[in-house]
Amino acid sequence: MLTIDKTNKKSVREAFGKALVEVGKENENIVVLDADLSCSTQTALFAKEFPDRFFNVGIAEQDLATTAAGLASVGKIPFAAAFAVFITGRCYDQVRNTICYSGFNVKLIGTHGGLTVGEDGATHQALEDISLMSNLPGMTVIVPSDRHEINAAIKFAAEFDGPMYIRIPRNNLPDVFDENYKFDLYKAKVLKEGKDITVVTNGDMLPEVVEAVNELSKMGIDAELIHAPVVKPFDIETVLNSANKTNLVVSIENHSIRGGIGSIICEQLSALKPVKVIRLGVNDEFGQSGTSDKLLEAYGLNSQKIVEKIVEIKNDTIKSCN
Repeated sequence: MLTIDKTNKKSVREAFGKALVEVGKENENIVVLDADLSCSTQTALFAKEFPDRFFNVGIAEQDLATTAAGLASVGKIPFAAAFAVFITGRCYDQVRNTICYSGFNVKLIGTHGGLTVGEDGATHQALEDISLMSNLPGMTVIVPSDRHEINAAIKFAAEFDGPMYIRIPRNNLPDVFDENYKFDLYKAKVLKEGKDITVVTNGDMLPEVVEAVNELSKMGIDAELIHAPVVKPFDIETVLNSANKTNLVVSIENHSIRGGIGSIICEQLSALKPVKVIRLGVNDEFGQSGTSDKLLEAYGLNSQKIVEKIVEIKNDTIKSCN
């Protein structure tokens, strides 16, 4: 059984800011850009340490993306941060045609992803960002789950050559991993083996899913838990190996079920194995204002609702086989 302490939550954004400072000390070509949100994104930590390598472009995300591309064109390694809904939506044309089409080495950091932006409401809750970025040729997409994983992902990004999008949640999260965590671009992580059902998740859903999987074990449902922080390139082999055992896959994401990891799993498994895939996420709708806990409950994404849904799925599967 996996153990996490949900009462001891840490800021993933702060870990991101500290990681930027670390990589900035190691490589003077690393620069950071922000769109007047440096206190929220925590790039302010880098700005304090390296004021000559920090650029606040103001509330102008299109300028943010284009300036980052320009800096990359002369050998700099730009990390450009803003709220996920803005950095993927407001400047999509610049990300597509200026960064990705040219293959510039720009790291886009979208903070405040998903429903857990909370009280800021539907206009600020990015539920399509992973889909938008995953469909861009040449773009790598990463969705870390705790402060140790974001630290490792930022250090990897600093060495990686090419466009990258990293999504960070607003809410504080408990540690799932420790300081020895190793980031792997090409392999998802099987955190718990099981034989009854394959559960795939990432980001701030992981603590909720860990709790749900533990509860399911008490109920006699042996779930295999796969953490897939890398959305693109997606490790379908690990999911396929698990699906060969369980014949039932459930994806859980703080994102629209259209274009996220659930869609990716459906698309890729359909060519490899005829298996039932259930997608849990936001069902083609906008979010709303409320606390993150209340929103996760309302959209069926907290641990209790996940348990209820998986029990329902298992019962329906048993009935259909009889």
